[in-house]
Amino acid sequence: MAVTGVLRPGFVQIRVMNLDEGIVHYRDNLGLDLVSQGGDFAFLSAYDEFDRHSLVLRQAEEPGLDVLGFKVIDDQALSGFEKRLKDAGVKTEGIPVGDHPGVGRRIRFSVPTGQVFDLYSDMELSDSGPMTKNPDIWRNEPRGMRISRFDHCAVLGVDIAASAEIFESALDFVVTERAIDPEGNPVAIFLTCSNKAHDIAFLAGPADAKLHHASFLVDSWNDVGHACDLIAQRNISLDIGPTRHGITRGQTVYFFDPSGNRNECFAGGYQHYPDNPVREWTVDQMGKAIFYYEKEVHDRFTSVMT
Repeated sequence: MAVTGVLRPGFVQIRVMNLDEGIVHYRDNLGLDLVSQGGDFAFLSAYDEFDRHSLVLRQAEEPGLDVLGFKVIDDQALSGFEKRLKDAGVKTEGIPVGDHPGVGRRIRFSVPTGQVFDLYSDMELSDSGPMTKNPDIWRNEPRGMRISRFDHCAVLGVDIAASAEIFESALDFVVTERAIDPEGNPVAIFLTCSNKAHDIAFLAGPADAKLHHASFLVDSWNDVGHACDLIAQRNISLDIGPTRHGITRGQTVYFFDPSGNRNECFAGGYQHYPDNPVREWTVDQMGKAIFYYEKEVHDRFTSVMT
């Protein structure tokens, strides 16, 4: 699939209640690099990412998601998506160059489920990103959980169909999988802008503007196991796993940062192509869809601490 419009999830900005604790968790446990810190913000990146940062932590009174940023291929595409959003009746806001260090102008919008999203085309390259001349597999040996990149987010809200429709019609995302109730209403929608099984997921919930989890990619099932070893050794708050999903086929473990934001270490997942039909699950099989081995959706997994 030629990726020409929206390229990928580029960064996620998460609220933490103690910035120093948040830095320690994401730097030392997940293995991200602290790029810069100033005021209430810290910027971090993973070893296999070319751009300056992919995770922004903001000191706040409660945890949760501030904004999820998607990178687009160029400024012309950025202007085009801005127009398409406006034509679809979606209000947009321009975020100027320099609001975040190293980031160009952004187009901000929100969706019916209450989450805020940014589109942008320019970000400075990382000083410690992947080598490009006679490249070794990594510049510096990966640390902690050996996160290679920020991968995706899952968010919750009431009218997930309306939110997903904006991503489909205005941003050219494609639905890869969904789960429906007996009346045919969606309870989960997984969308991609690439060949990945998903770049964002909308999950039905009783309240809007909620983050379910921020997901970080590791290389393999063995690396998911390594993350679990660190979770046990360092007394990180475990949610569920190690296990795998039926939806996306990804291998996974879920755990919490010190503020209660749910993290995921994710590996695998199938490749999606534009001619693939949508995979569909019914609610009576949601246990197997979410946790393929256990075939059960735990109450604590459907709850959100933010």
